[in-house]
Amino acid sequence: MIAVVDYCKGNLKSVERGLQGVGADARITDDPRTIRKADAIVLPGVGSFADAARTMAETGQMDAIREAIAQGKPFLGICLGEHLLFAGGTEHAGSEGAVPGLGLIEGIADKMPATDAQGNSYKIPHVGWNSIEFVDAACPLFEGIPDGEYFYFTHSYCAPKSTATVATTTHSVTFPSVVQVGDRVFGVQFHPEKSSTAGAQVLANFVALAKSKTAR
Repeated sequence: MIAVVDYCKGNLKSVERGLQGVGADARITDDPRTIRKADAIVLPGVGSFADAARTMAETGQMDAIREAIAQGKPFLGICLGEHLLFAGGTEHAGSEGAVPGLGLIEGIADKMPATDAQGNSYKIPHVGWNSIEFVDAACPLFEGIPDGEYFYFTHSYCAPKSTATVATTTHSVTFPSVVQVGDRVFGVQFHPEKSSTAGAQVLANFVALAKSKTAR
């Protein structure tokens, strides 16, 4: 069973349907007990970093996810879910500067600049199809997916560069579009549930990984 974490900030049905479409027993839940019992966890990208992180901390979801990851359960963070893997994020943080995340990767998720290093202007949020370029082609989440494949993005904030970066994408800046911690924890900036065949393959690879870990 794959828990799709509901931190009460939006509609998660598209993620649930995407996982079910590739053979998963996916269930939307806001219950920390269910999250702990799940075989794998998906943290979707809905809302802002500060709102999501505070809700997750207050409800016990944050601790439940950390415990599940510590037990070796596969995890996939999508868009904001990728950002929440990091030490903190500035989106809607206000005077705090940054609100703490899961803390599995060092660095702070921050707003994308509207201009590049040459002063060229870019539309923010970054919305639409863009390619990913692999830094490490060995990521099991992307088995069968070629370098340069296109996925659907919609975001105004991005993760910081780190040793966890697996693939990058360029808009106004080059940012991590895929991160990986160990062999079971992943984050993607794009929305696989909205990325047609390639996105479905990413979800299918995650489900296969979850099933293989459960069988051991």
